Amino acid sequence: MPELDDLRAQLAAIDREILEAAARRNAVAQQIGAVKRGLGKATRDFRQERDVIERARTAASELGLAASFGEELMLALIRTSLTVQEKDQVAARGEGGGRRVLVIGGRGNMGRWFVRFLSSQGFAVEVADPAGPVEGVPYVEDWKAATLDHEIIVVAAPMPASNQILHDLAASPPRGLVFDVGSLKSPLRAGLRALRDAGGKVTSVHPMFGPDTELLSGRHIIFVDLGVPGATAEARALFASTMANLVDMDLESHDRLIAYVLGLSHALNIAFFTALAESGEAAPRLATLSSTTFDAQLQVASRVAAENPDLYFEIQHLNDYGTESLTALLYAIERLRSVVRAGDLEGFRGLMERGRAYLGSRPPR
Repeated sequence: MPELDDLRAQLAAIDREILEAAARRNAVAQQIGAVKRGLGKATRDFRQERDVIERARTAASELGLAASFGEELMLALIRTSLTVQEKDQVAARGEGGGRRVLVIGGRGNMGRWFVRFLSSQGFAVEVADPAGPVEGVPYVEDWKAATLDHEIIVVAAPMPASNQILHDLAASPPRGLVFDVGSLKSPLRAGLRALRDAGGKVTSVHPMFGPDTELLSGRHIIFVDLGVPGATAEARALFASTMANLVDMDLESHDRLIAYVLGLSHALNIAFFTALAESGEAAPRLATLSSTTFDAQLQVASRVAAENPDLYFEIQHLNDYGTESLTALLYAIERLRSVVRAGDLEGFRGLMERGRAYLGSRPPR
């Protein structure tokens, strides 16, 4: 069908034009970012973003498209532009100045993220990992045999191994900054305190995002001060050129809150896909009957199911406060089941109303 082929060729050409326009937009965004840096202005301007989105909604409607499509498209373009501007800003600040960094566990997912991030700031990054080197990055085969005269040492190994590494570092504290990036601090508490008590310049960091993250705007990075404020300030300074939200927290509060932020949310999704998998209903059949809520939950659960089970088990098992959130989930499910079985409409309404009030009290994001 030559007519169909011709139409498809036209469509491909239009797609190319759209992508070329997006590339031109990114180039202009880079120029805007450079001007902002020169003027000392913040990379992100929420008022300007709102105006851009409103213009996109209006233009989409005028062109016979859904206003929501214009908004979604513009949000994707804004995100891409911000990513470009943030990377340029991090590189432009160039805080590294060739200073040496050792990432212990640098072959792992978050280890690689820190290798990329610190390299972009001009640090001279080296990797130590029993799993082997990272392509293009100097490799330290045995960090224990190294001089450890680095300005920064990042401990990005699995949590039980990280605790042992911190203990080993405490035997002869390096002069540079040391911080871990563990999702929990309970398993690292002893090692962190040992290094601190030995005089190490140590703090603890928890990036609240995954290794595929590029844009840090809207992301949170938690800093747990261990009584060495200078170390925490130095770690915070590494992210000063980004748009991340930097949060300070004490050691015990961190894991108690993470039990809900990570532990509860992971457990809920694991329970969700486990119930589906054991229901006897085929996934394709459920897909034909899916609802908006089911689809949204399925997307989140699918991402959780694709994660590293060893890490997710550690987050559940190694948190001193982990069973607290699991007990709360179990209790909540039992309450829901009891009001449904009893036909208790008022009790069901109460659950919904309490949830609405609680969620409505959250600060806007």
